Amino acid sequence: MRTSVMDVGSKTVRLVVADTEGGAPLPVHTAKWPIRLSEQVTPGAPVPEETVERLVDAVAAANRTAARWGAAGPLAFATAVVRGAPNRQEVLRAVRERTGVDLCTLPGEVEAELTFLGARRWMGWRSGPLALLDIGGGSLEVAFGRGRLPDFVASLPLGAGRLTHEHFGDLDPPSPEQLRTLRRRVRHQLRDVAARIRWEGPRTAVATSRTFQQLGRLCGAAPGRHGPFVERELCCADLRGAVDRLAALPAAERARLPGISAPRAAQSLAGAVVAHTAMKLTGLDTVTICPWALREGVLLRHIEDGPGWWAEIIRHNEKEAEPAADPVPLRAATAHGRP
Repeated sequence: MRTSVMDVGSKTVRLVVADTEGGAPLPVHTAKWPIRLSEQVTPGAPVPEETVERLVDAVAAANRTAARWGAAGPLAFATAVVRGAPNRQEVLRAVRERTGVDLCTLPGEVEAELTFLGARRWMGWRSGPLALLDIGGGSLEVAFGRGRLPDFVASLPLGAGRLTHEHFGDLDPPSPEQLRTLRRRVRHQLRDVAARIRWEGPRTAVATSRTFQQLGRLCGAAPGRHGPFVERELCCADLRGAVDRLAALPAAERARLPGISAPRAAQSLAGAVVAHTAMKLTGLDTVTICPWALREGVLLRHIEDGPGWWAEIIRHNEKEAEPAADPVPLRAATAHGRP
């Protein structure tokens, strides 16, 4: 049996086709289509019509590819850039009507839960109480748990693409004051979540996402061509030096550094600041770079809990798309004339 998962992220539409009969998602084909949503959509602003057109074309191509590889309609979801757009429902409707793909959005907390599941299955039970950090284009997900699913999750608006847009603007490289302002924001928004992770005292900490993979490579981890089974770690002390290194260079020169790809060079500095601050505040000296993340978590949940849970995700998205009922007048909603 083959199952496919499609991830509409801040930079690309990614497809994974996997054999799932043995209880683990073993990939047989992967593909990606660049769309660079984060460069075309201002955080909190609508997705432009021309960008929707590119998204529809990419989703249609991914759907055809999944069919060629013998997989049913993909488990398709969009992450923070689409989730936070005020015209989100119009975007999802356009994709559904023109491609037949039920693209949905997942709450950030659900993304954290599924990413944790992928990391737990990869790391195994011997990892014990597990902390997770995941930096996307629009949000940072944090999770902690002792079992299959996390006991605690948080999704914060600290994605690398979002922060680059909001704090650095067109100044490349950013000024020291811009960098200090960004650090203050990240520390402020992470304070309570970090306190919870320190209190839990995880035995093992993992980091997922392309941002962490590229930062790991920059700090000396093995390149991706060595395969997923090579152990890769990222130290907080090394990451501090990486922040200084990235801050001194414009994006074009960052793209020449080990691990930093050209499409992500502009946001690599903000990603490094978030990663370093998160590790420092949570007291994590070292994290393991985990190759399984959100897409694998979706596949694992589908394998372990059956298709019903994804059908519930689709139903929830459809319910959100229904026209809202007429609001109840304020006076009718109060008791004894008091608001």
